[in-house]
Amino acid sequence: MRSGGVQLTAPERWWECPNCDQTAVTRELIVGSTYHNCKGLLGLSAPMVPAGTRAKVEAREREDYIGKDVGRVTLDENGRPIMSIVTTRDDGQDCTVLAPQATGFSETE
Repeated sequence: MRSGGVQLTAPERWWECPNCDQTAVTRELIVGSTYHNCKGLLGLSAPMVPAGTRAKVEAREREDYIGKDVGRVTLDENGRPIMSIVTTRDDGQDCTVLAPQATGFSETE
C-alpha cells in the first residue's frame, strides 16, 4: 500500500517597520526577521517586526573612540558611528551588533 505525500505550503508572514512606512510579506518555513534599509533610521539596515507588534527599533551610537576604524565602522546618513540596532518588544529585546571587520598586517623580510 502506497501513501501519498502532503505538500506543505510556507506560511505567509506580514512585516512592518515602526520607524518608516515599509512593509513586507515573506513565505518561508524558517522563522526569522526580515531587514530593510530604513529611512527612519537614516539608511541603516534594520529589522522589521511582525505586523501588529508593539515594538521600538532604535540605533545605538557607538560611544567609544573609533580612531583608525573610521573606514570600517557602520555610519548612518549623518556620519555617526552606529554600534547596534536594538529591537524592544513587550516580551523581550533583540540586538543586531554592527561590529567592524578585524584587520591586520604582516611584516615581510
